[in-house]
Amino acid sequence: MTPFQRYLAEEVALDHVEGLISRREALRRLGLLGLALPAATALLAACGATPDTDPASIPPAPTAAASATASPAGPPPLPTRAITFPGPDGTRLLGAWAPAAAPKGAVLVMHENRGLTDHIRSIAGRLAADGYSALAPDLLSHAGGTAAFADTAQVTATLGAIPRERFVADMKAAVGELERRAGGVRLGMIGFCFGGGMTWLLLSSGEPRLAAAAPFYGPLPDDADMTGTEAAVLAIYAEQDDRVNATREEAESALEKAGLTHELVTVPGVGHAFFNDTGPRYDARAASQAYDYVLKWFGRHLA
Repeated sequence: MTPFQRYLAEEVALDHVEGLISRREALRRLGLLGLALPAATALLAACGATPDTDPASIPPAPTAAASATASPAGPPPLPTRAITFPGPDGTRLLGAWAPAAAPKGAVLVMHENRGLTDHIRSIAGRLAADGYSALAPDLLSHAGGTAAFADTAQVTATLGAIPRERFVADMKAAVGELERRAGGVRLGMIGFCFGGGMTWLLLSSGEPRLAAAAPFYGPLPDDADMTGTEAAVLAIYAEQDDRVNATREEAESALEKAGLTHELVTVPGVGHAFFNDTGPRYDARAASQAYDYVLKWFGRHLA
């Protein structure tokens, strides 16, 4: 199992431990990620799950109406539009593009393990409303895009099977498309959960075109080496996210070794995915605070 597959599997286990999905659903999702029943059961136990979880206690998924009243951080989003752009080896990649009226910079927005969702499109639109043209690429483009999947668990499993080399190649192509559309402004990057891990991965790939980056509670790749980038990095962590926080010191060490301008911020009193206003862990106060951190960072290093 690769580090990213392990991260995705632990996400499933955490959802179960916190009562967001039933044991049966957790085992199904872990099976899709390639874990046999004994290994899946052992992972759930290692993460603190017990066999007698009551499925009746699992809350329903947030509805569209509930999400609409969740007070997302930032301004009302500008609309995004679906685009395609050249990928590696002649492929066509999918994405959502939100141009700012008078761009101060441009930002690549990396999605969570649920793929390119309306939530991620909204973040791109909010950044555009604040003056940063934004492109959110779909890392499932080679499989027809996120919209081709009826099951979110299949989205996650498919992402877990993609080699990191393809992720890097697709993200570099997306940076090139952002650069083409941005019209000479500085380029930045932001990502959430799995997308935060993708942000760390691209920073570790020797990508020189980014001037700033803001990974949110993302897993750090093994042996991360940031010496190929010049980006100023604002890393956002959640105080109660022990799993991701375990790599915080390693991330700071890699940033210091590369001599990069950086700041690591731990938001108090919240857990993993606190920024996602469509999810059960959303914290409006913390999300607004983190969004303000990002705007100030981008204003310093992109505008």
